[in-house]
Amino acid sequence: ALAPEAEPDDLIARARRLGLPLARVVSLGEGMRDAELAPLEIEDLLLRPTVAIDRPRLERFLAGKRVLVTGGGGSIGSEICARALAFGASALMVVESSEPALHGILSQPALLNAQAEIAGSLADIRDRERLHAVFTEFRPDYVFHAAALKQVPYLERDWSEGVKTNVFGSINVADASVAAGARALVMISTDKAIEPVSQLGVTKRFAEMVAQARDAEQAAIPGHPTRLIAVRFGNVLGSVGSVVPVFKAQIARGGPVTVTHPDMVRYFMTVREAADLVLTAASHADGEARSLVPGAADQRAAVYVLKMGQPVKIAELAERMIRLAGFEPGAEIELVFSGARPGERLNEILFAREEPRVSLDGIDGVMAAKPVFADRARLDAWTASLREAVARGDRAAAEAVFEAAIPHFRERFDKPVEAAPASPDQRATGTVLAEPC
Repeated sequence: ALAPEAEPDDLIARARRLGLPLARVVSLGEGMRDAELAPLEIEDLLLRPTVAIDRPRLERFLAGKRVLVTGGGGSIGSEICARALAFGASALMVVESSEPALHGILSQPALLNAQAEIAGSLADIRDRERLHAVFTEFRPDYVFHAAALKQVPYLERDWSEGVKTNVFGSINVADASVAAGARALVMISTDKAIEPVSQLGVTKRFAEMVAQARDAEQAAIPGHPTRLIAVRFGNVLGSVGSVVPVFKAQIARGGPVTVTHPDMVRYFMTVREAADLVLTAASHADGEARSLVPGAADQRAAVYVLKMGQPVKIAELAERMIRLAGFEPGAEIELVFSGARPGERLNEILFAREEPRVSLDGIDGVMAAKPVFADRARLDAWTASLREAVARGDRAAAEAVFEAAIPHFRERFDKPVEAAPASPDQRATGTVLAEPC
């Protein structure tokens, strides 16, 4: 990131008005002659300095290990695949339900040129038998569960699909990981899981609870066979459906740039930071499993979060992107507010009020919390009720289960988001909005 005193906004805006190309120095190497240059991306100017990772730690952790990634063809999953190989994984299994996505990731240079065993399997995480077969054959050391449905508006409408994938699918992944003898499973969650108000948030929170319940069971077994943890993401820049690529496209078309609410704020992280957070969390959880005494599950970290600095106002982000593109907000490219949609809230939080924080010695840039739920019997009963509700198409019954399991979900209607009215142009054109998740 550029220092604020460098006035990067003004520098970029003037250069683009003059048609001057810009580049950033990625690495100086041994001197300026060896400097590695890359095109300047808007994302580079939107963020706090990126969180530095402990590369030697991840190299020691992954060297010679077998890694399996569900949803490995997605923006997050593919980066996890590339990073795992970069840190020395000896074998990689990409699990994807999308044939084009699987073909795309297996064709990437990071995989084609890797000195490792690379394989891919078409499998839907909803298919329990298929998933167990893939896991049992591959025998992963570490599983990274990136497969999910994550777009808030779609899940508010097609609620049962979110339950099938984010809840039932995650249960299948957890059970397959344990059955295959994996050392650790990392479930990718979201900051929307805390005090959830949406189908995305509540299904992801339930999946976190599944991981914590099974992790407690594993902790009681001598040798701690499998760790099951979750990582919570903020808004991942560049991921499919996130605001930055949508804003870029709207600016390229000459506007308008659409924002749901003038006061909406979000935490941001890069795709690289997201992948490195997942790997770092796995390394810590695996080390914890080998160091704590049996029965100490409630003392172990259960949920990990990147230190993402202060949240960013989406409206200010949009205005800054317009200026960085060489235009003036309002005068040359209009910024319109459409109103918050069902399942959205103005602010996100990273930890629940009741989640006790845990110190991560020797790891900078990452926070963690201890588990707050570990009752497998109640979880199984709620899961059975969810299956019945989904089979009947009974949304009210499913939400009643979530309200029983996650009391904060009952409060989702207590403080409705005050939505800004849609502008006449917005109502007339039906402009597609970005998903700030």
